Amino acid sequence: MMDMLIHLFPGIGSFFIDDPIVAFSRIALIIFGMVLAYYGFKRTLEPLIMVPMGIGMIAINSGVLFLDGGATGNIILNPLVSDPSNLVNILQVNFLQPIYNFSFSNGLVACLVFMGIGAMSDISFLLMRPWACIIVAIFAEMGTFATLIIGLKFGLPPGEAAAVATIGGADGPMVLFTSLMLAKDLFVPISIIAYLYLSLTYVGYPYLVKLLIPAKYRGIETEFDMGNISRRKKFVSILVINTVLCLLLPVAAPLIMSFFIGMAVKEAEIEPLHALLENTILYGGTFFLGLLLGVLCDARTILNPKVGILVVLGIVALTISALGAILGGWIIYHFTKKKFNPVIGIAGVSCMPTTAKIAQKIAMEENPYCMIMPLAMGASLSGLIVSAIAAGVFISTIGMLAP
Repeated sequence: MMDMLIHLFPGIGSFFIDDPIVAFSRIALIIFGMVLAYYGFKRTLEPLIMVPMGIGMIAINSGVLFLDGGATGNIILNPLVSDPSNLVNILQVNFLQPIYNFSFSNGLVACLVFMGIGAMSDISFLLMRPWACIIVAIFAEMGTFATLIIGLKFGLPPGEAAAVATIGGADGPMVLFTSLMLAKDLFVPISIIAYLYLSLTYVGYPYLVKLLIPAKYRGIETEFDMGNISRRKKFVSILVINTVLCLLLPVAAPLIMSFFIGMAVKEAEIEPLHALLENTILYGGTFFLGLLLGVLCDARTILNPKVGILVVLGIVALTISALGAILGGWIIYHFTKKKFNPVIGIAGVSCMPTTAKIAQKIAMEENPYCMIMPLAMGASLSGLIVSAIAAGVFISTIGMLAP
């Protein structure tokens, strides 16, 4: 009787067949998926990522059935299949397998998201105060390089340490791309941890900024000249920066090209393509990114003893990056003889546009007339470029650290 019930309701019955550790992990992940989806619904976490991720996490750990030979599995996705003949067969069964193999595991979805982000960005924000923005962004990358060293001290291989260190750059697609290149076996937990923490920056970073920047400095009005930067100047700047970065870091060229082609389409005013990239491509890519990250949270896939280390290193990376960004803001404040709002520093952590919104919100709490959003967006844009450079350097040189 029990055997019949187990096979009649395999999603429930498989809990009694699985190893106890796997079974309890599945239950924990189902609950965690519900929490993520709910807090995405409440807008406490980023709904664009967390709602599909939570649903995917619930489905992959609930929808377990019995396969040939008595093994348990699902008909959603199997990321561990590598044999070509098996892959061809499973592509016809698992409904997310084609999307995973043809757009996720090769980094395409990260590039599509970058195209959309580029189409939403305006390089004129960076051109207003280029040196201030770039210096802040460089300091904001402090967490990336510090975490690389800490990860190596923890005993991680250089590739894995570098992949988790890129969480400090606070750029989800960049983390996904780098981990696919340097730590393919751990890219799932690294990417999931990155996106979870990036969603929490909107909650945690304001407290850190207010702790390290006294109220009297937060409302400082910062002069900037929007000027009349011509479309021609902006377009030429995009071409030049894209060319230089691709020449210096060809291994990161897919992401660099994706970002700048989005910006180029915007400045060239190619409206059909701009609308496509800014809306359909960006939101479609983000949706499938969140859904696939959730579906990859199969208890059997992520049960790895290194996950605990990754969790610690992820929060360390983002914390040190925030501290470095705020330090960069203070340095520019003193260098410009107190004519720069140090709150702008936090925007150097390139979680666009979240950190720029945090900076503007904190500044307006102290001074309703304080407008720093353009400079904050310039710092975030610089942070994204510096993060791409750091990722490219890691991918190009990390082999030199290999034993």
